[in-house]
Amino acid sequence: MDALIAKADAIEPLTKKRKTGKHFPLRSGPSKQSTSVDPTVASVSQHTTLPRSLRPSSPPPEDAKKYSHIHNKKLRTHLTRQSTQNARSKRLLKDAELLLTEEAGLMEAEGELEKTWRVGQHEIAMAAGQQAAKGRQEWKMDGGPYRIRYTRNGRHIAVVGKKGHVATFDWQTGTLHSELQLRETCRDITFLQDHSHFAVAQKKYVFIYDRDGVELHKLKSHIEPTRLEFLPYHWLLVSIGNPGYLKYQDTSTGQVVVEHRTKLGACHTMCQNPHNAVIHLGHQNGTVTLWTPNLPHPAVRLLAHLGPVAGVSVDPSTGGRYMATSGQDGMVKVWDCRNWKGAVRTWNARGGGAELEWSQKGALSVATGGSVNVYTKPSIQTSFAATVSPPLYLTHPIPHRPLTCVRFCPFQDVLAVGHSAGVSTILVPGSGEPNFDSSEADPFENKKTRREREVKSLLDKIQPDAITLDPSMIGSLAPPPKLTTAVDEDHGIPYARLPRYERLRVSGKADETEDGDEPDGRRKDSSSKAEKEKKRMRGKNKSLKRYLRKQRKNVVDPRALAVRKKLEKEKEERRKARAIASGREEPSKPSALDRFKRPN
Repeated sequence: MDALIAKADAIEPLTKKRKTGKHFPLRSGPSKQSTSVDPTVASVSQHTTLPRSLRPSSPPPEDAKKYSHIHNKKLRTHLTRQSTQNARSKRLLKDAELLLTEEAGLMEAEGELEKTWRVGQHEIAMAAGQQAAKGRQEWKMDGGPYRIRYTRNGRHIAVVGKKGHVATFDWQTGTLHSELQLRETCRDITFLQDHSHFAVAQKKYVFIYDRDGVELHKLKSHIEPTRLEFLPYHWLLVSIGNPGYLKYQDTSTGQVVVEHRTKLGACHTMCQNPHNAVIHLGHQNGTVTLWTPNLPHPAVRLLAHLGPVAGVSVDPSTGGRYMATSGQDGMVKVWDCRNWKGAVRTWNARGGGAELEWSQKGALSVATGGSVNVYTKPSIQTSFAATVSPPLYLTHPIPHRPLTCVRFCPFQDVLAVGHSAGVSTILVPGSGEPNFDSSEADPFENKKTRREREVKSLLDKIQPDAITLDPSMIGSLAPPPKLTTAVDEDHGIPYARLPRYERLRVSGKADETEDGDEPDGRRKDSSSKAEKEKKRMRGKNKSLKRYLRKQRKNVVDPRALAVRKKLEKEKEERRKARAIASGREEPSKPSALDRFKRPN
């Protein structure tokens, strides 16, 4: 079809032979010229495509949602197209899983008497390949205890010591990017969009440095920060500090988006849910709170421990469904983020408060005392009533206390542990994701690819208002409101569309004495629009009404009460007169005993 359209618009080349007046009859058989390729058609057809309306389209998937109940044709078409695209994307994603040939390997015991946690790091390094064995390293440094952070592609690492030692380098090649001696207290570090920028939570403020260690910005709005997080899809730098304020700052524009007062004091534990970008905070009173930029109060408040919360982490392998917490009471708990009805699994960790971290494949590392323990699925996500430790997968003793940080390296079976004497990395088979998406995080990206990915991610930046506990609700229809009342015998009007008087009446705040002759203002008459406009302000400036408006105060005035009672009596008399005139009530007959009634 492209060739036909191109040939129709192309200009045929001039023939070299001179045209004569002789006309030759057309040949019925195929000619040599018809089989030859026209260079003009071939050149134009490469840059010519069919219009979208003429392209063949496949039928919509069966699992796509139908919106036939929506009367608005434009909205119905838009939602149908969106649901069709989502269904096709899910189907293509399932087809792409067939191309993922790499599989995550786990250690398996041959017999019942053998246990995987008995295997040491030396045996694992000898059994693994030469490239994988490079993940077992020991970096001894002064200035600890240290905290660690990896980039999203797992290629670069940043370490920060409490005494001010900061270093960033490529751990696979050993290339040092920068090394700083800040000579003041540093509490945390995080990379921004890539390894070219990183932020350090120093003694008083947050500072941003480039790859070479040059100071770029000093964020004075972040006072005494203790923990830092970066949301890559929103370009937000999140910090929490000793004052107890959670602050979001847009690193692309430099503006502070929002700051929340937690009202729970200093906080030393924070993590993010990679599925929905919700911030999880652990506080000193044992509560865990979940925060979003669009809510001034926590979206979820959970009493997790009897003492201060020491560690919080969210499982990225299950779409953020499970959260692990540890406290100073020595307990480690796994929670289901879908119902919050109780801990799925609870066990006691030796040595008090533990540092937690989930891997990409769902392995949970618990660093407590002088050892690091690793637990795998499905035992840690299966409900178990007793307070018994789940089956241990791997353990490694570290003599340098305290253990202040644990981080899994993305796309690698490596676990980094920060302690007082430096950083130790151990091999954890099966903890990393073996297949990576080069458009999201590419461990082998070059300078050009990194720049293109940075520009594309900046163009696709998500607004902070889109951060919710359930990201699937974005783009869906709002549920119908349940609070309705009858207006003109119509029960289907929602509360938000009611008249002002009806909303006040439903909430119990309507003042009956302020109304005119018709309290509800809903009487239907045959008067014209001009008469309604003329009578709209009728009775507004009567002397009694003016007197009542002046007496609006929190003082019980007997005169105001008497006037209010008189108005109610007159209104009741008018109501009875209208009821008698319409035939809904019969007039009361006079009686001889009426003379003994007490006057009102």
